[in-house]
Amino acid sequence: MIRRRSTPWIHKWSRPLIGAIAGCGALTTGYLTIEKLTGGSAACLAQAGAKGCNDVLSSPWATVFGQPLALFGFLAYISMVIFALSPLAIKPIENKEKRQKLENWTWLLLLVGAIAMSIFSGYLMYLLTFQIQAFCLYCIGSALFSLSLLILTIIGRDWDDIGQIFFTAIIVGMITLIGTLWVFSSVNQQAVTPGASGQPAKISFTPQVQPNPEFGWEITTTSGEAEIALARHLAKIGAKEYVAYWCPHCHEQKLLFGKEAYQEIKDTVKVECAPDGVKAQPELCKAAKVEGFPTWIINGQSYSGVQNLEELAQFSGYTGSRNFKYFR
Repeated sequence: MIRRRSTPWIHKWSRPLIGAIAGCGALTTGYLTIEKLTGGSAACLAQAGAKGCNDVLSSPWATVFGQPLALFGFLAYISMVIFALSPLAIKPIENKEKRQKLENWTWLLLLVGAIAMSIFSGYLMYLLTFQIQAFCLYCIGSALFSLSLLILTIIGRDWDDIGQIFFTAIIVGMITLIGTLWVFSSVNQQAVTPGASGQPAKISFTPQVQPNPEFGWEITTTSGEAEIALARHLAKIGAKEYVAYWCPHCHEQKLLFGKEAYQEIKDTVKVECAPDGVKAQPELCKAAKVEGFPTWIINGQSYSGVQNLEELAQFSGYTGSRNFKYFR
């Protein structure tokens, strides 16, 4: 009597698991896409003053071909959901041959998709760590989703030829890496060569001397027309920026505006919270429940940490030129 070999549980449940993980990825990237397109602010766990999810969403790397990068992630996850679950819609008893053929094709598509997504996510983790230098839980979660999809795709079935996996990984990996580098080539160039070809320049600040209680540190960047127009708009709508003169992150915010633009808001928008600062108003900061610097309050909404000018434009409803010179 010949016993049939029992099917491993992972082979039974691999497709539903892949579909569930891809569904979680689709929800995450879909949420980020909506926030990006509507100018909203994603919920983020980053500490006040530190770079977080919204710094990532407003960085030049967050837009590809004029569309949010999260949108392409959403489409990729939705595709993985379809590849994983579509064969399950066919009852094996009614059309066994058709289902088997669809399973074979979708397993190959799942493998290609998971490899491409894992490599792309790996490159995004490199950008997050070394270029943007921010903590983004959504980005890390998406990278883990992609890696989980790859692992489940490999162990979720009996592959007739293990060499097929390695061959596919090499081909797809090379194409994905070359395509990724090409897509981000212009952005990477502007990050390496600040201000080249009229592109925004990346700014950072490391204090070398003690701040002056009157103005902190000297603003070394110059403003363009867009920065000045945004500053005037923020003053007009009654926006407030709560700062402390000794705060390096507050100075980074000044550098984003530039010297000329910050002159437009320093007396109307800026609120000095350090008790020993010039024109200090700590009672206003306490009343506004400010917990970190800088903190922006725009149209009744509070935004903690340094904000790229693109973000401030979105939060405040600014409709003028957005040809900003700097980003963080």
